[in-house]
Formats: sequence, C-alpha cells, structure tokens
Amino acid sequence: MGVEKYSAGFKIKAHENQLNIPYTWKHGKIVFVNSMSDLFHKDISLDFIKKVFEVMNDNPQHVFQVLTKRAERLFEVHKELKWTHNIWMGVSVENEKVIDRIDFLRKTKARVKFLSCEPLIGPLSNLNLKKIDWVIVGGESGHKPRPMNPDWVLEIQEQCEKADVAFFFKQWGGRNKKKNGRTLNGRTYDEMPEIEQQLSV
Repeated sequence: MGVEKYSAGFKIKAHENQLNIPYTWKHGKIVFVNSMSDLFHKDISLDFIKKVFEVMNDNPQHVFQVLTKRAERLFEVHKELKWTHNIWMGVSVENEKVIDRIDFLRKTKARVKFLSCEPLIGPLSNLNLKKIDWVIVGGESGHKPRPMNPDWVLEIQEQCEKADVAFFFKQWGGRNKKKNGRTLNGRTYDEMPEIEQQLSV
C-alpha cells in the first residue's frame, strides 16, 4: 500500500514509536484506534496493550474508540486495564454466529460500549442491548461485497430505538458505496453517545 508500517503486509507488529502521537495533538479528537488492527489479538502482548491504555488514560481530552473481534481475550484481560471515561470499547458483530461477543463486552469495565455490525452479513433479530450505548451498522463494500438485506438494518434500528441506544447507519455498501449512500427511512442516522457528557466526567 506504499505505507512503511505495512511493508511486511499484515504480519503482527507493535509500533511503539507511535504511542507518543496523541500527546502532540492540541485539540480534542475522536480516534478510531483499530482501523487496520486488533489490539486484543493473541499475538499482542498484555504489556503492549497496557502501554496503549496508558496513553489513552493520559489523554482524557480525546475519545478513543477501540474495536475487536477477540472479545474473549478482551474479557480475560479487562480487569488488568484502567478504563478511563474516554475509552469506548466495541466488538464486531456481523451476524448471529458471533453474537456471544456482546456478552463478553457487556462484562467489561468500559464506560462506553458499542457494537460494530459492519459488514452486516446476516440478521440480528434478538439483540440483547443491555449496557450497550451505541450500535453502528454498515454494508460491505469492495469488488465482491456480500449483500445486506434492508430488513436486517431496519430491524436493528427498531431494536435500538426501543432500547434507547444510539444508532449510526454508516453505509449501504456495495461496489459503488458512494452512489448507494447511507439514507435509511428517508433520512440519515448519525446518533452517538454524548461526547461532551463523557469528557466532562
């Protein structure tokens, strides 16, 4: 991809030299920590995870969104981590086969907990949204995207509304995600947990 960090492809590597970057930002940011990684991968040491959390603990002016598919390991180590209010912890839930990830997330000490249902590749009819603050839904994009049934999206949106959980619809996806857009029910859904409230605690 022409980026030095990925010169070895997607082999696991901890970039410790990047940990000082959040200290240099002058204004508060919302930071998605894991766009190309998974902090709770089995090959990431607990020592490095703790270093990442220390950076997030030291920078309460920023919101750090951490996403994992390794919910079981997250639960195994969560008591050894310091969960300041600015750390939002999420798990990927793409279909009912991995719905147990939500239970592991629910048991952690994270102040804000969220689900990333992207790419949504199956229905999620009976979500237990207890102690969940935010749900993100999106379709798959790329050359061979798996289809997303609109009924799946509507069902999740209705469950969130009933449970008073913030709902964010990211995209329909497809081969031309820009053309397909992100409107649902004739509107966009950009709900998020209250950032100012989280940062003022």
